[in-house]
Amino acid sequence: MALLLGSVIGIERQWYQKMAGLRTNALVALGSAGYVAFSVMAGGGDPTRVAGQVVSGIGFLGAGVILREGINVHGLNTAATLWCSAMVGTLAGGGYLPQSALAATLVVATNILLRPLVRRLDRRVLTATDAETYYTVQVTCRAPEEAHIRALLLHALSGGGLGLRQINSEDIPDFAAGGMPHPRGAQLQ
Repeated sequence: MALLLGSVIGIERQWYQKMAGLRTNALVALGSAGYVAFSVMAGGGDPTRVAGQVVSGIGFLGAGVILREGINVHGLNTAATLWCSAMVGTLAGGGYLPQSALAATLVVATNILLRPLVRRLDRRVLTATDAETYYTVQVTCRAPEEAHIRALLLHALSGGGLGLRQINSEDIPDFAAGGMPHPRGAQLQ
């Protein structure tokens, strides 16, 4: 049952030429079912603990299909579908066949029925207020002036409606000449 239902999920993925298609989803569901069934057959195992380990293991598999290209991230839905295929297999392996079939139906329906809505939302034109921009500011100053410079920058950032994500301060060795105090670099993001 897990193999059949994982295949149904995989056919939808393969049809739309996604990274993880028919074989991957079928194998994820089958493997999940096998691990849960084994723990039930072994008698001493706890199927809920095995299910928890399946969830953790699928996280590694899902991470392998997520790609980052610049600011764009691809493969999140594929990873989520693999996670759901594992859930379908876990239910089947635990003997919950009707629930497994319902779960598989919901996974496929979600991927098919929400696709047009996602495309429509993705075509929406973003305004400048919808996008988030990150800036890095690096200031180099002498150690005694660091607190004052930091205060000025924080005041300017808050006055300009900008948020501060990170602040670093470090000594810059061998920068000072002629016995002058060492300057410090403060990097604000």
